[in-house]
Amino acid sequence: MAACGAASAVAAANVASASLPHSRCDPGTRRRFAISCRARPRNLSAHQKKRGKNVAPKQRSLNLKVLLTSDENGQLPNTSSRTSIQPLQQGTSSSSEENTNGAIGQRDEKIAVIGNEQQEISKDTHFGSDFLLEDLGGIIQNIEKNILLLNQAHLRAIEDVNKILTEKEALQKEVYLLEMNLSKSLVIEGNINTNILSDHLEKFTKEMLIESALSGGSPAHLCESPFFMEFIILKEENMLLKADAKFLKAKLVELAEAEEFLFKFEKECSLLDDAVREIEYGFIIAQIDIWKLASLECDVWMEKVENLQGMIGCLTNHVEKSVALLDKHSDLQDKIDEIEASVRGGTSEFSPYVVELLQQKLKAAKSRHQAGHQKTSNQTEVYWKLIWEIQKKLGNLIEKSGRTSVEHSVTDMPSEFWSHILLMIDGWFLEQKISNTEANILTEMAWKRDDHICEAYFACKGTKESDVMEKFLKLTLSGNSSSLHIVHIAAEMAPVAKVGGLADVVAGLSKALQNKGHSVEIILPKYDCMQHDQITNFKVLDVIQSYFDGNIFSNNVWTGTVEGLPVYFIEPQHPSKLFWRAQYYGEHDDFKRYSYFSRAALELLYQSGKKIDMIHCHDWQTAFVAPLYWDIYAARGFNSARICFTCHNFEYQGTAPAPDLSYCGLDVEQLDRPDRMQDNAHGRINVAKGGIVYSNIVTTVSPTYALEVRSEGGHGLQDTLKMYSRKFVGILNGIDTEIWNPSTDRFLAVQYSATDLQGKAANKAFLRKQLGLYSEDASQPLVGCVTRLVPQKGLHLIRHAIHKTSELGGQFVLLGSSPVPHIQSEFEGVADQFQQNNNIRLILKYEEALSHCIYAASDMFIIPSMFEPCGLTQMIAMRYGSVPIVRKTGGLSDSVFDFDDETIPIELRNGFAFDRADEQDLSGCLERAFSYYSRNPMVWKQLVQKDMQIDFSWDSPASQYENLYQSAVAQVTLFYTI
Repeated sequence: MAACGAASAVAAANVASASLPHSRCDPGTRRRFAISCRARPRNLSAHQKKRGKNVAPKQRSLNLKVLLTSDENGQLPNTSSRTSIQPLQQGTSSSSEENTNGAIGQRDEKIAVIGNEQQEISKDTHFGSDFLLEDLGGIIQNIEKNILLLNQAHLRAIEDVNKILTEKEALQKEVYLLEMNLSKSLVIEGNINTNILSDHLEKFTKEMLIESALSGGSPAHLCESPFFMEFIILKEENMLLKADAKFLKAKLVELAEAEEFLFKFEKECSLLDDAVREIEYGFIIAQIDIWKLASLECDVWMEKVENLQGMIGCLTNHVEKSVALLDKHSDLQDKIDEIEASVRGGTSEFSPYVVELLQQKLKAAKSRHQAGHQKTSNQTEVYWKLIWEIQKKLGNLIEKSGRTSVEHSVTDMPSEFWSHILLMIDGWFLEQKISNTEANILTEMAWKRDDHICEAYFACKGTKESDVMEKFLKLTLSGNSSSLHIVHIAAEMAPVAKVGGLADVVAGLSKALQNKGHSVEIILPKYDCMQHDQITNFKVLDVIQSYFDGNIFSNNVWTGTVEGLPVYFIEPQHPSKLFWRAQYYGEHDDFKRYSYFSRAALELLYQSGKKIDMIHCHDWQTAFVAPLYWDIYAARGFNSARICFTCHNFEYQGTAPAPDLSYCGLDVEQLDRPDRMQDNAHGRINVAKGGIVYSNIVTTVSPTYALEVRSEGGHGLQDTLKMYSRKFVGILNGIDTEIWNPSTDRFLAVQYSATDLQGKAANKAFLRKQLGLYSEDASQPLVGCVTRLVPQKGLHLIRHAIHKTSELGGQFVLLGSSPVPHIQSEFEGVADQFQQNNNIRLILKYEEALSHCIYAASDMFIIPSMFEPCGLTQMIAMRYGSVPIVRKTGGLSDSVFDFDDETIPIELRNGFAFDRADEQDLSGCLERAFSYYSRNPMVWKQLVQKDMQIDFSWDSPASQYENLYQSAVAQVTLFYTI
């Protein structure tokens, strides 16, 4: 319609121009007039069509806008868009046409031609020929008015800019004053207040926007100005300053907590000193009494013995309390170093007075911490010495009196003591203070727990290390030991570095093998995020050199004991900070990180000169060990060991481009072959495959899973596993029955056992109250689920179990989180859905203490995994009397047997199982379990008691691994010069 109006205006303009005297309308005037008329809108009333001079002012202003647009572009609007053009009037004189400018005439002829083409469409649209020249004057006046308004707006904008610049200078001065006050307040109060600056900035923003609105400006244009962008940057800098202030304040709080801990620790050390003096006095009295006991009756001297043992127990409690307190804050040094580094290298320009004050406090805290640590270590050694001397005297006395019913032997010494001895001997060798032969002799004595080594250790009256070492070097030992020297190289170990079940296996299997008389050591990376408070006697031992990517790098070797086991921690001095990432896995360079660690771990064993019987590596992260050992270190003479590789989950195999294998020194050309380390499907390097090919023993974590991975469950390695099936076996994992024990579990509200289930009901009531669940009906069944929320665990079945449990009238508690953001978000939505339901609770994180409470409180435990290599949660659940509901796969099939399956002996039926990974099978299984729980309470109680008495300890699995180790060691292996 606008185009039609424009066309009509053009035609009318031509008529008017033809009727005007020639002297009053030059070509330029006629050009402007034609353009303005062409822009006139078409929506006129019939009356206005007859009298064009009565066009409303609004329409004229619209014409002005079009006119300006046409003049700016320097050309006429496109005539092709017109829908109608008024034909030229026949009454126009020919003489006027002849005198018209040629160019304009040609243009008018073109317009006339176009108008003729559309004459039939626009017959009813035309302007009267009496269009007057006064309209043009009105348009020009409107243009002048608009120009005047634009000039006035321009002047106001200039004034606004000047005003803003003035306010900017004032604001900069105010910011400078705030920064000065910030530095002063930090020194005086130890606190930073950036809220004032933030308030000023917000206030200034509002003032600018209000001023812009009052002056007729646009906030959008204001936001696009350079000064406003600079203001936004200043505001962001203020936010960073607030963040820095918050960070420094937190560090000050941490420092205050550290000082408070040091005060408590020093107080505890003082109490320990008193206890040691007391026991020393008691020991002197006991020595005197010992010489008098020979002539006394047995009852008399046994009373003396009991008194002395009571004193030993008191001292033990004092020492354990102090050691626990020290271990709890063993990472205090790291925290102090971190605070010092953040203050020294911080991006914020803090006051130098504050930095100096913090550095002084840090220096004092470090000194006090080191002194306290050394003092406690010395007192612990005194405790061991006293215990040994007392037990030796008592043993001699018992032997003389003929009373053999009471045993006091060096074998009663705690595992931490023997681990400390082993690490001390290794330290002497790595520091080249003793020879390789001497180290082997002393290490073998420690393995056998020979009493001579205890006598030598505690016989040293001085505190110098040289005295102890000299005493040790006088010892000799003949004969060979039947025990094995086993070294586990792994990425995880509970509780110091735990992500999943691998950590529990390494810790549990190592302790079980140690209890069977074998020497067991573990080598781990030194992660920055591991639980340092779980390590005792944690110290840096030495530096070893290892190869990586064409260079030689240094590695700090730390030692410590974790739950009685000697552990080595390798800290690479590599510029990439390989294990300083604040997480264990999931880094872009995991392949390089763990190939480096595997090479460094073997270098540590090689340089130690130890005679290793078995090197046990776990999962693809340390599967590099097998080819490295046989291709590099065996050729150097380090060939006493055999290699065992355990794959805990074949879904993760460690694949990478073939050239990446060369970083750790392996020959890519020799290994990138189908019969060695080349992946079966993708043509890349597969580290798990290398572990299978190059190991003497290959295991996985359950017999059923071993069968599954030789078929479709092998994730591409099934053919390799079939080829090496002669050395491949599945051994069901165990659990640590000392940690997972409801009769001693310190996390539970009430301890209980299979013979006393009242405590289980009390724990159920406690958890309901803690989580805000409905608790009126004590018999309402509670279903528990503790899991990582990953696809392997059957997420759709877990969601269905929540709804089905609610439908059946039960309660459901889920504890777990997901490393996958969209899965975590999805379950957060489920949690919101049931937020008002007092029978459903989803805790989307992991808490160790809460997991123990859920195991103890739940009546049933759901594990609907898509696949499960072994699974430990079903074993833990049964240990706590929670009946498992599982899908038949992997280790779940080897540990849970359906209660209604008549093909299985009744004494083995311990839970409920379903086959297909669909909601229908899960629903039927839940319904059967709920039916037994509500309708047959006595049968259910018997099932619970039977589950709690099943032996899921590591004793049986450790015996199977022991047999495999000994069989492999007995074989002569020329290997693996394949």
